[in-house]
Amino acid sequence: MPDGQAPRLLCVETYEQKPLSYMTEDAAAALAELAGAVTFVPTTTRTREQYERIRLPGPAPEFAICANGGELLVRGEPDADWRERVRRTLAAECAGLDEVHARMVDTADPRWLLKASTAADLFSYLVVDRPLLPEGWVTELTEWAAERGWTVSLQGRKIYAVPGPLTKSAAVAEVARRTGADEVLAAGDSLLDADLLLAAGRGWRPGHGELADVGWNAPHVTALTTRGVAAGEEIVRAFARAAGVVAEVS
Repeated sequence: MPDGQAPRLLCVETYEQKPLSYMTEDAAAALAELAGAVTFVPTTTRTREQYERIRLPGPAPEFAICANGGELLVRGEPDADWRERVRRTLAAECAGLDEVHARMVDTADPRWLLKASTAADLFSYLVVDRPLLPEGWVTELTEWAAERGWTVSLQGRKIYAVPGPLTKSAAVAEVARRTGADEVLAAGDSLLDADLLLAAGRGWRPGHGELADVGWNAPHVTALTTRGVAAGEEIVRAFARAAGVVAEVS
């Protein structure tokens, strides 16, 4: 849109002393009101440390889910029982992290591999020079990983390899059980969000991200055409309407 029509933005994440992530001020006001009325659960593939860089408006969430469901934070602290349940499940159902991470690094080309790392001792990811990434490399890795119980997701410059049983939906189901929630609303834009959207009673996906790129949808998921911070604001308003919360913003 023209610069003069652009919405005012609120920075909600700083990284290395620089502003990184934003939401519109109207979305921030709506989210603060929503989070004060329902159980709002930030849910992310980020590690706990990466999640803690974010400063969302509204009250501090009682629950947050990090590491794609591998970490359940309760009032900011990791739930040891949940992490042990995750550990036992992964050990029983899929190949180990070391094997998968080694495969990713060994088959990557230094010309396009910028960084290789593991997250929370649960999953592996690469940061790549996307234009130089060979066509078919991710597909080959995906097929190899699937035989070992892992899933692969390409998000921007990052390639994630995540154990199949490590899901956001499982962690959200645990929060719903603990809180007695009778309805779950969810939103997400990546392939690693698909299981969460399918498990929710109602879902939304923005017009950007992996899910939009591949045309992913489900009968109870609303596919928006808006992108970026505008989509974020639309999703918060949709949550508020569905939850019966009226946001006092224009």
